[in-house]
Amino acid sequence: MNEPLAQRLRPKTLADVCGQQHLLAEGQVFRRTIESGRIPNMIFYGPSGTGKTTVARIIAENSGMTLHKLNGTSCGTGDIKAVLKDIGTLAGAGGILLYLDEIQYLNKKQQQSLLECIEDGSVTLIASTTENPYFYIYNALLSRCTVFEFKPLSAADVERGIRNALKKLSASEPQPVTMDEDACAYLAESAGGDLRKALGCLDFVVTAAPVDEGEKHVTLGMVQQVTRRTAMRYDRDGDDHYDIVSAYQKSMRGSDPNAALHYLARLLEAGDLPSACRRLMVCACEDVGLAYPQIIPIVKAAVDAANMVGLPEARLPLADAVILVATSPKSNSAHDAINAAIADVQAGRTGPIPRQLQNKHFDGEDAAVKGQNYKYAHDFENHWVEQQYLPDVLKDVKYYTFGDNRTEQAARAYWAKIKGEDKL
Repeated sequence: MNEPLAQRLRPKTLADVCGQQHLLAEGQVFRRTIESGRIPNMIFYGPSGTGKTTVARIIAENSGMTLHKLNGTSCGTGDIKAVLKDIGTLAGAGGILLYLDEIQYLNKKQQQSLLECIEDGSVTLIASTTENPYFYIYNALLSRCTVFEFKPLSAADVERGIRNALKKLSASEPQPVTMDEDACAYLAESAGGDLRKALGCLDFVVTAAPVDEGEKHVTLGMVQQVTRRTAMRYDRDGDDHYDIVSAYQKSMRGSDPNAALHYLARLLEAGDLPSACRRLMVCACEDVGLAYPQIIPIVKAAVDAANMVGLPEARLPLADAVILVATSPKSNSAHDAINAAIADVQAGRTGPIPRQLQNKHFDGEDAAVKGQNYKYAHDFENHWVEQQYLPDVLKDVKYYTFGDNRTEQAARAYWAKIKGEDKL
């Protein structure tokens, strides 16, 4: 069997694991707890290739307990019940440790089947997931475990793993393996914090590397051929997607065109044109809004152009629009106003529509005041007349407050003059 390089070189001790020093460094609570030999129920959460499975296996193999390994992508309730049968038997005399990878793929019933044995300590659970456990793991199970976050590796951490792999490859391959410094640095940077990805690329180029003067030599050009499209982690249904689109909109809202372009580039490189367009339109309406209301049709035109030409040319109108949104004055006054209005409606604060606004012209016999008495604004000076428009229960409510930008302040001054408020 052709075992992947990442599997062949998997660390055997916590000290050999690259990165995650917030958990694994000497003196950290996590490290001290593991070394104490008393293993609690734990859930490891973080991106792929950051050491979750490796750390879990190291803990499990050094625990002295009977180890069972299951994967949420393939196991069922029957597999879980088979593990639980060892409880109280000679096979489970030293304790049972269940290592459950990709736990997010288990349904609620399957997760519930673990509750009792975890509660009474007959089974110790170590689970790992690439998805946010607070969204994907049953709350009762989550409350019985401690969640530890595994963070994306830095380029320096990945480079350390690559260099360790090169040493072991040189010792195991028929010919020594060498790698140019710039090739090693490029591979570490392009892995996007995923050591498994970097080792997969390394395995590929070492296999393809020609033998030169008795050794296999890996160059920058060889690495670039296998890493061109692997530099970024992205899953349209996962946390990375939501983190990127969140950072994209927040950068535009924060008026940082450089950061906004960076996240736009990440979305486009992942081929996610719909998210790039949707968040751009939302930002134009929500964050620029009435400070520059003409931006909405401008951005809509850019989005239409992007969808018409498709990628890669779509980057051009989108870049124009992103820079425009990021550098425009900002106002969320309309956003706050509609949210306040919706909150009143959802809370049941509505009331009857004022009689003068109703779409009927006949009053019943029980009407206290006869006649609609609607005042047509265009019949009055400046096309405005004072009149109640909100229901009685809300007649004094103000949802909208003029923003402090030039456009809204001009509108505020205009209406203050029309309504005579500037003379008060």
